[in-house]
Amino acid sequence: MPSILFLDIETVSAHQEYDLLSHRMKEQWQRKSKRFLPQGEEPTEEKWSELYSDKAAIMAEFGRIVCISVGFLHEKPNGYWGMRIKSFANTDELTLLTDFAAMLEESFAQRQFQYLCGHNVREFDLPYIGRRMLIQGMPLPLPLQLQGKKPWELKHILDTMELWKFGDFKHYTSLDLLSAIFDIPSPKSDIDGSQVGRVFYQEGDLERIKNYCERDVWVTASVFLRMNQMDYPQDKDVVYV
Repeated sequence: MPSILFLDIETVSAHQEYDLLSHRMKEQWQRKSKRFLPQGEEPTEEKWSELYSDKAAIMAEFGRIVCISVGFLHEKPNGYWGMRIKSFANTDELTLLTDFAAMLEESFAQRQFQYLCGHNVREFDLPYIGRRMLIQGMPLPLPLQLQGKKPWELKHILDTMELWKFGDFKHYTSLDLLSAIFDIPSPKSDIDGSQVGRVFYQEGDLERIKNYCERDVWVTASVFLRMNQMDYPQDKDVVYV
């Protein structure tokens, strides 16, 4: 367990509003997002703007990362698990990603960690981080060099959603649902993912987003432990650094 680095990211649209996109990027957005239009509906500028507000944050080409939180477990003298959580949160995405990449490269090189774990991390978090690093002109840390790899070459990636599928390719289960069935406090106690953009752009409250991201890391680790029939760390056993 201590060799696993748990992580979660929070993303927002690259610009606060659709109108701030360049003409070229507006054209690309329309091509990319037209699949979200209801069948038969004629697109309008207002509709493109609405879709941008709702969907841009989940696409690395049109969004950006504002927080990456990571955490690891450690066994306490009393036999229970404790956890340490650290966040990389910044309005400057390049700074955030540079700091995160340096930590990841160093900790894996020193074999402090050997696994990355998150919920839906294979389909969302890690591809998103990798794409944003390339867009920012950064080299990829070794643990994130995932392009073209075969499944057996990705044994360092653990995904709680994949573990819950039991081989069922059609099955999607949210982290919130898993926390409910394992009787773990909900990660959505303050905000949820759909509200992150508003909190970032309208309220300017990056600290609130960081707290929400850190909560997701704790819940992910707790779900992973419960899947392995172990008790999860209580709030008093979590240290934020």
